[in-house]
Amino acid sequence: MFNKILIANRGEIAIRIMRACRELGIQTVAVYSEADKNAQHVQFADEAVLLGDAAPKESYLNVDKLIQAARTSQADAIHPGYGFLSENASFAAAVESANLTFIGPSADSIRAMGDKAESKILMKKAGVPTVPGFEGLESYEDFQKAANEIGYPVLVKAAAGGGGKGMRVVNAESELKDSIELARSESLNAFGDDRLLIEKYLAEAHHIEIQVFGDKHGHLVHLFERECSVQRRHQKIIEESPSPLLTPELREQMGQAAVNAAKAVNYYNAGTVEFIFDPKLATLNLQPFYFLEMNTRLQVEHPVTELVTGLDLVHWQIRIAAGEKFPFQQSDIHQHGHAIECRVYAEDPASGFLPSTGKLLQFIPPQGPGIRVDSGFAAGNQVTHFYDPLLAKLIVHAGNREDAIKRMQAALRDFIVHGVVTNIDYMRAVIETEDFKQGKVSTRWVETKFGEWSSAQPEVNTLIAAALADVVFVSGKAQSAVSNETDPFNPWKQTGNYRN
Repeated sequence: MFNKILIANRGEIAIRIMRACRELGIQTVAVYSEADKNAQHVQFADEAVLLGDAAPKESYLNVDKLIQAARTSQADAIHPGYGFLSENASFAAAVESANLTFIGPSADSIRAMGDKAESKILMKKAGVPTVPGFEGLESYEDFQKAANEIGYPVLVKAAAGGGGKGMRVVNAESELKDSIELARSESLNAFGDDRLLIEKYLAEAHHIEIQVFGDKHGHLVHLFERECSVQRRHQKIIEESPSPLLTPELREQMGQAAVNAAKAVNYYNAGTVEFIFDPKLATLNLQPFYFLEMNTRLQVEHPVTELVTGLDLVHWQIRIAAGEKFPFQQSDIHQHGHAIECRVYAEDPASGFLPSTGKLLQFIPPQGPGIRVDSGFAAGNQVTHFYDPLLAKLIVHAGNREDAIKRMQAALRDFIVHGVVTNIDYMRAVIETEDFKQGKVSTRWVETKFGEWSSAQPEVNTLIAAALADVVFVSGKAQSAVSNETDPFNPWKQTGNYRN
C-alpha cells in the first residue's frame, strides 16, 4: 500500500479522496493555486504545495509542476480526481515515467477512449451497439451525403471533444454548413483538434451510464447504472440509481455491453461507459441503447453508486492501483434502495445558468439519516471565476425512489447558501414535476419542456444585509448573556472570549 498520495485536484473531489486516504492510513498532499490558498482542501490535507497562479494552465493543468510537487513531497502515487488532467493520457504516462503510480487506468486505455471517432470504431469491433453515423469525414459533401443517409435531425460533434463543446444539433440541410463550421471552430479552440463526426440525433433520448471496475489481474465487472438525463448545456445536474426506465433484462444487457467495451481496451480501475437510451425503441423491441463515450476516470456522481452498492469506489481505486485484486464477482454485487444526487452550483438558472461569484456569507448543508453532502466549501470561502462553480453534491438514499425523492425535496429545502446565487430552488422545481416523478425526463427536457423559470431567491444585497444583521443580533445577545451570567464555571468567562 502507498505511504503518501498527491491529489492533483481541488475542491470537493480532493477532500473526498483525502478522506479515503485517511481511512486507509495514507498521508495526503494537496496542491493549490494562489486563488485557492485558503481553500478547504488545502487545510484538510496533511501537507500542501503551491503550484502557481490562479489560471489552471499555471497550476492544476501544469504537468511538470505536479510531478515536481509529488517528488518534493515524496509521494508514491498521484490521484487525478475528475476534470483537469484526469483523462489526459500524456499526464498518466508522465506520472508512470516519473516512477509514480497513476491512480486510474493505463495511458493506453485513456488514449483509446479519449477520441470519440476512434473509440466508436473500437466499440463496433467489440460488438457494442453504437449510434448510426460516420467517422473520418472531411469535406462538406461527405457530411452532406452522410446526413442524408442517416436522416435529419443529426448531431455534428468534435471527435476529441467532451462537455458539450464542439457539438451542434442539425435539424435540416440548410443548417448543416454553418453548424459544421461552428463545431470545427469550437473544437479547435477547446481541444486543438477540429475533426468531427456525425450521428443520428435522438431527440427524446435518455442518458444512462454504467459504472465499471476492473483490477490489474484481468477481473472486470459493472456496478450497475446511473440515470443522468437532467442536464443543462449538455452538463448533468441530477443523477440517480437505479434508473426508473430499465427492466432487469435491459439492465443486464447494458451492463454486459459496458463490460465488453472496457475489455476491448484492457481497462482497469474505475470507469464509466455512457449510453443513450430511447424507451420508445424498447417498446418496439428494437435496439434501444447505443454507446456514447467512455469516461476513463472517477465520475462526479460516483456517490450514487456507492450508496446503492455499499462499495467505497475511492478505496478500491487506491487498492487496485496498489496491485490488489477486486474480490467481488458480478453475482456478489447488488443494488439496495434508491439514491439521487443533485449538484449544487453557484449559478443563476434564470439567467442562462451564468456562474455566480462572491463570498459565502452562509453555507449550511442539510443533515440527517440518508443524507450525504460532498463539498469543498465552508462559510467565509470565496467563489471565484477561475474554476467550475460546483459548491456541493447533495446525495440522498432511501428504500425506494418515491421516498428518495421526498428526502431530496426536504434536503434541498434545508440547504442554506447566502452570498451567491445557486440552483437549489431550480432543482427543487425540477424534482417536483410529474415528468421527473414518472421518469420521463430526457436529455433535452430542461431546455425544451421545463419552460421559463425565475428564481425566488432575494437579491444578494438583501442577503448581505440580512446576514450582517443576524451576526450583530446574535453577537449582541451572546455578549449580553455572558455579561449577566453569574455561574463561576461559565467556560466563556474562563477563556476570556467575552469581556464584561
